[in-house]
Amino acid sequence: MKNIFNAVVITLALIVAYSVYFFVLGAPSNFKGGDITQPVNTLGMIYTGGPLVGLLLACLLLAITFSIERMLSINKARGTGDVALFIKRCIELIGEGKIDEAIAECDKQRGSVANILRAGLERFKQVENDPEYDAEKKLSEVQRAIDEATNLEIPLLEKNLVILSTLASISTMIGLLGTTVGMIRAFRALGESGGTVSAQQLSIGISEALYNTAGGLAAAIISIVAFNFFTTRVDNFVYMIDEAILSMMELLTVRVKEVA
Repeated sequence: MKNIFNAVVITLALIVAYSVYFFVLGAPSNFKGGDITQPVNTLGMIYTGGPLVGLLLACLLLAITFSIERMLSINKARGTGDVALFIKRCIELIGEGKIDEAIAECDKQRGSVANILRAGLERFKQVENDPEYDAEKKLSEVQRAIDEATNLEIPLLEKNLVILSTLASISTMIGLLGTTVGMIRAFRALGESGGTVSAQQLSIGISEALYNTAGGLAAAIISIVAFNFFTTRVDNFVYMIDEAILSMMELLTVRVKEVA
């Protein structure tokens, strides 16, 4: 499902980007007499950057789309209330031996932290009074449930970050390719002029080079900033999860050993 979603988003971005390139940037009104060698405004000048401009527009759209997707997903993973206050409240309830109340608090909070803590608490309830499990086995079962829940939640937090990282790299490369092609066109115009420089052909080649450079850098900057921002948020969130798990396991260890 994840791969299908990403494929659909990438396909739509390409369709939208090239629609903008051909029908908006390439509209006849942007050129003198409909001649694409004579742009009359900025949109027409960008169009002269060549087909790679459409690909750079797609990269820009993808960077923005996946940045918004990450923002919504991470906010959803935080749950319905303040995470720090929830962890504090949940740990207090566990310390008081109110396991059912702690689980209810997790149900109310929702989000990744709540899901992980609830998985551990529910498993603890199942094995707490089971005579077949000694103290160490009970704690091992709780830790196993926590690990399974963590393995499900953490990938959701990190999902699509690799796409932002990839966009940061390929946008720069595509922009560099467009720059190279534009400069080749500019120097070819000089070579074909026979000593008389064609200002129009020369300007088109230079425009292609510069607009591709600008587009590649714009997409790369957005992707890099978004990637670093969300990576930092995920790392901080994972740290909070680890702290909550550690605190809960310490309290459950004390409780198990007291009963034993």
